[in-house]
Amino acid sequence: MSAPVSAAYSYCEAVTGSQARNFAYGIRLLPTDKRHAMSALYAFSRRVDDIGDGSLPTEAKFARLEETRAVLGRIRAGEVDEDDTDPVAVALAHAARRFPIPLGGLDELIDGVLMDVRGETYETWDDLKTYCRCVAGAIGRLSLGVFGTVNAPGPGAPDAARASEYADTLGLALQLTNILRDVREDAANGRTYLPAEDLAKFGCSEGFRAGRLSAGADFAGLVHHEVRRARSLFAEGYRLLPMLDRRSGACVAAMAGIYRRLLDRIEREPEAVLRGRVSLPPHEKAYVAVRGLSGLDARTVSRQAVRRRM
Repeated sequence: MSAPVSAAYSYCEAVTGSQARNFAYGIRLLPTDKRHAMSALYAFSRRVDDIGDGSLPTEAKFARLEETRAVLGRIRAGEVDEDDTDPVAVALAHAARRFPIPLGGLDELIDGVLMDVRGETYETWDDLKTYCRCVAGAIGRLSLGVFGTVNAPGPGAPDAARASEYADTLGLALQLTNILRDVREDAANGRTYLPAEDLAKFGCSEGFRAGRLSAGADFAGLVHHEVRRARSLFAEGYRLLPMLDRRSGACVAAMAGIYRRLLDRIEREPEAVLRGRVSLPPHEKAYVAVRGLSGLDARTVSRQAVRRRM
């Protein structure tokens, strides 16, 4: 690896380590080449997210996002040299040459952030699912390009042709968990992601901007409803694990496991998300990582698949 490319990856790893604690925790379990590629994907994705979440005027955000899409076009066309001044572009271009990364997923991410900039809201779960596929399902599919799949012999072995579908679904599960965790923060920024029909069903249509609930609101009922939806998505998405090699599976199991435990905490105390951000202590994240490395989650999924086929 040349010095400019090595420096570009180091920059992306620094961005990942400082901005994405859960993500960085998971990718530590990967071999170096895959960890580099995932850091490049994260750094580019972070750039897109930061534009959407930043304080620029709306028209300036549109322009910056299209500039970022143009950089992606240069990467796709092989027009980014190692001495380019953009380290994220250099790293991502190198990663895309090493791995079959479906770069169109980053176009989808930009499309999803454009939905944020336009202030779109979502009437139904199907509407929200479209957004989640752009900003999270696409990341699952991009990551799968780095991870690759392996044959999983034996009874109940999963169909690797569905790996992309499961990666997408796992991304949806992570994003819905994020939405529940960040209800208060998003409301303070004038954003509401939960489906309007769900908010109405549980008397929460007035939103959560003040961090308080309106009279008669069944916030716990709303959260439990969304938690059940997220659990169903996790159960489907976890079918990806037996299709991955040991270290890639450990990475996915660690990241997904952290979010599943966040979901458990949110389910136990729904109102906690209105007081502040729910998170896991380091020792609990370490336990999740060890569980992933042991392959326990992948074996559990395989056994469940066998029972379903019997």
